[in-house]
Amino acid sequence: MKNSNYLFTSESVSEGHPDKVCDRISDAIVDLYLSHDPVSRVACETLTTTNRIVLAGEVRGPGVITKAMIEETARQAVRDIGYEQEGFHWQNAAVDIFLHEQSADIAQGVDAAGNKDEGAGDQGIMFGYAVNETDVLMPAPIYYSHNILKSLADARHSDAKSILGPDSKSQITLAYENGKPVRATSVVVSTQHAEGVETEEVREVVRKYVTDVLPSGWMCPEEEFYVNPTGKFVIGGPDGDAGLTGRKIIVDTYGGAAPHGGGAFSGKDPTKVDRSAAYASRYLAKNVVAAGLSDKCCIQVSYAIGVSKPLSLYVDLYGTGKVEEGRLAEILMEVMDLSPRGIREHLNLNRPIYTRTSAYGHFGRAPDEDGGFSWEKLDLVQELQSAF
Repeated sequence: MKNSNYLFTSESVSEGHPDKVCDRISDAIVDLYLSHDPVSRVACETLTTTNRIVLAGEVRGPGVITKAMIEETARQAVRDIGYEQEGFHWQNAAVDIFLHEQSADIAQGVDAAGNKDEGAGDQGIMFGYAVNETDVLMPAPIYYSHNILKSLADARHSDAKSILGPDSKSQITLAYENGKPVRATSVVVSTQHAEGVETEEVREVVRKYVTDVLPSGWMCPEEEFYVNPTGKFVIGGPDGDAGLTGRKIIVDTYGGAAPHGGGAFSGKDPTKVDRSAAYASRYLAKNVVAAGLSDKCCIQVSYAIGVSKPLSLYVDLYGTGKVEEGRLAEILMEVMDLSPRGIREHLNLNRPIYTRTSAYGHFGRAPDEDGGFSWEKLDLVQELQSAF
């Protein structure tokens, strides 16, 4: 029998975390290319360390994009996060660019030709998940972990005298009773801060944002509220620890509450199914739960490089379904074309909408008027309900 009373923990990291700085830069490069040509191909990896930014990967796009433009895009991404520190400054950091043309061997598999439709940019498995624990149908631990850090970042950006720095992490443990989250049993927040600020002052600043984010009555016991448990946290970001694109894939998705296929999202254009098919899977799972067909839903799709059709689609409703899973899988294949081209066109992904995804999660966000987070829309609900 499945345990319905348990503790579950998820963590998040802020936009100023070293790995998230890299995700932000990589996605800004994707947006740069897509803003000039919506069918650009980009696979950009970023490494950051003390006053150094290194970009590597492959691209195919308009010749008007120069190294100077790429460097400026990287610097502006760091500036927007807020790094103006001696060990990592948007203006002073060295920027090395090692981007080259996309491999012809990969391109021939992805490109449409004759009767061949666009193929997947790589093999792989992708997962999407939704659960009715929160209004946005996300697991509660990762949802609240994200929102604590987002509120701290908003406060920092709006107050030039804020004691908070860009680099921070959160971790929340929630108690579940009868399968539903009911309260926090522990909260951990580590945040970079200005020199000379005492830990107790940081604790009281952070407390307000934690209690504002958590539902009323959910705050953990005082002895389980940990803020900067190691003490001083002045040196942060890439000056404190090297960063790499794609190392926070569980933070990007469901906080460990659902499977992950392994592929990172940031730095990849939407022909890469690591990104686009994961978005499509979330889109379908969210609409299934929103349609009332189950309380939770996990969807897996798989692809082969150069092949347009998905090799498989698997649905797991965790025993909460009100419809038969095999039939639901058939319906989902009917309501959405899950080829790489079909996904891009259905969700309108060939747009510069990716920088905003690089921190605080790719899922559980409100759809934007310009098409950002289109995979969070609920426009399949009526069609799914009608099918059953």
